[in-house]
Amino acid sequence: MNKLLLISAATLIVSSNAFAADMGVAFEWGPTKKCFDSKSPPIKLSNVPQGTAKLLIKMIDQNASSFDHGGGSVAFKGQAQLPYGAFKYKGPCPPSGTHFYKITVKAVDASGKTLSSGSATQPFSKK
Repeated sequence: MNKLLLISAATLIVSSNAFAADMGVAFEWGPTKKCFDSKSPPIKLSNVPQGTAKLLIKMIDQNASSFDHGGGSVAFKGQAQLPYGAFKYKGPCPPSGTHFYKITVKAVDASGKTLSSGSATQPFSKK
């Protein structure tokens, strides 16, 4: 009886951890042009939770957080990658040197409830 209870508890813990796993987000600048390219860079996704209806994306310049780069919203249909230009935003344009840009992606269900999120950061140099 105690062995069965222990196995049930371990299964519940493993299942809970799998459900709570953060969504994977990665991106490269790819064809992104300097300054304020209105097309988003390609973004790779993993562990997008079941029930996701929409992806909400926001980009911030970690060196100039007061500048609003905006983001976008993309309907989720099981895709593992969002192509270049999947949504419009204000692309990177550091005034000098290298700035670090963070893209955060939230997976939301049809009611707007956040199911998971993930982020990635990449440098972008003045070109």
